Amino acid sequence: LTTGPKTRQFEEDFSSYFDVNYGVGVSSWTMGNLITLKALGIGEGDEVITTPMTFIATANTIIQAGATPVFVDVEKNTGNIDASKIEAAITRKTKAIIPIHLYGQMCDMKEIKRIADKHNLFVIEDSAHCVEGSRDGIKPGQLSTAAIFSFYATKNITCGEGGAIITNDEKLYNNLLKYRIHGMSKSAADRYTDVYQHWDMELLGYKCNMNDIQASMLLPQLKKMDSFRERREEICNIYEEEFKRIKSVEFPIKLKNSIHARHLFTIWVDPKSRDDCMNKLQKSNIGVAVNFRAIHLLDYFNKTFNFKPGMFP
Repeated sequence: LTTGPKTRQFEEDFSSYFDVNYGVGVSSWTMGNLITLKALGIGEGDEVITTPMTFIATANTIIQAGATPVFVDVEKNTGNIDASKIEAAITRKTKAIIPIHLYGQMCDMKEIKRIADKHNLFVIEDSAHCVEGSRDGIKPGQLSTAAIFSFYATKNITCGEGGAIITNDEKLYNNLLKYRIHGMSKSAADRYTDVYQHWDMELLGYKCNMNDIQASMLLPQLKKMDSFRERREEICNIYEEEFKRIKSVEFPIKLKNSIHARHLFTIWVDPKSRDDCMNKLQKSNIGVAVNFRAIHLLDYFNKTFNFKPGMFP
């Protein structure tokens, strides 16, 4: 019922999909990002570069780790972090970059990796939208310190709640296994299988392990991921062809050198008419919502960090 053989099988199969060495199942993307930041030693006095065009969990976990989020604006045509603006945001306090693969379109990981190597920074990919995506032949987790995924109810594969971290860093992997179970040296399955084994608490961790019920739900979906993505691609191609006819509607571009995970199909309309447009679509029984509100404009962030409208246009 808790973390055991099904979780381990999922972790192995999931990381293998990305040709990455290690996988760690967790209770959510949020906790996965928090323990990754903690395991990398990121905390008080540190800065982490990301964008305001993401879910609040990205910035929240940076703050909860004790660090400060530093926002960089996004590309107009994709909504992804504008890699050309990252270096201007780097200071002596910067420890990591968290790019968000928005809606399933990967960021320019080659350029982000180059910048990170130049400045000796960690890269943690927010891959909550991007299980099946790739760019320049590169998948999430292959150029970064770690990539973190969400299996929330709305995601491309789901177990209701859940997440995973993948990495090629063996030391980070071993620390993450401890961070997800209170910092203990052995899990319940390790302690009670066959002869009881003593355990120790090696660091101050959290309680955020994936369980075998969640893993059992995810394992069959792994085999269907690519076929599911292909079907979503067909649907999105229809949307794109039809929306091209409407001059007042735009949408993020799909880059030619990438495979889009197609987590969401998003349209952009005039901000002044957005809510009216949304309400009329809903009255026609078409399911729509504003996906993300820009983080720097939310009340807490506005007051805490003194962000102003127009700072990240």
